[in-house]
Amino acid sequence: MPGINFHLRTTSEETAAVADAAVADLARRLALHLQTDLSAPTADGRAQALARLHVLEHLQQAAERLQRAAAVDAARAGAGYPQIGRACGMTRQGARRRWPGLFDHTDEAPTEQMTMNAPARPFDVLLVEDDIADAMLIEEALAERGARNLVQATDGVAALEHLRNPESPRPDLIVLDLNMPRMNGRDLLRVLKNDADLMTIPVVVLTTSSAPDDVAGAYAGHANAYVTKPVNLEEFEQAVRSIDSFYLDTTTRPPRA
Repeated sequence: MPGINFHLRTTSEETAAVADAAVADLARRLALHLQTDLSAPTADGRAQALARLHVLEHLQQAAERLQRAAAVDAARAGAGYPQIGRACGMTRQGARRRWPGLFDHTDEAPTEQMTMNAPARPFDVLLVEDDIADAMLIEEALAERGARNLVQATDGVAALEHLRNPESPRPDLIVLDLNMPRMNGRDLLRVLKNDADLMTIPVVVLTTSSAPDDVAGAYAGHANAYVTKPVNLEEFEQAVRSIDSFYLDTTTRPPRA
């Protein structure tokens, strides 16, 4: 289940010692197999050491391939980058850099890119956010709760183009930043809530600003909720999961046209 932690019954030092011993024994045995004639004069300490080095290099490459496969399996089973990182003794950001794309994220053409994850329920989320780092965190938080169809638009103009495209799925939820180029979130919210076809889509403002004027302005523009982005990463993810839980799991959505 997503969010479940696990703990090994050995310390990191004990695990490392067992792994080192097992790999050393495997490398020694493989090196012996690779050396064609152990009785030859060239089968000296230097030759044996070089053979072990050759084997260890290929073992390292094999371990990296197996780690990637294990990370994919863990992601499919519901683990997120925080859990995968902890299993490898690294941070969530380190795990994401080492194994990008576990949740079908892409940095290419973020305005148009759709992440299709075959959800059990057809939840479609439109994320209007120009900050790539925040968009990645939001996508990961959504993916850890369950599969979502996520479309990211980097400004209000791109969002409207997507929403008014007859071939685009109608989102169940719009998560909206305020400060963006071309058309900011305030202007986009005004357009959405004055459009008869789009005004019923729930809009949650998720932004760094906690200024009273921004909060009041968003609610005056008929935003359904206003959430200030926490600085702490764990709190940021929890805020996204709370939004997702309420609007996509708890509330009753209107029937699709």
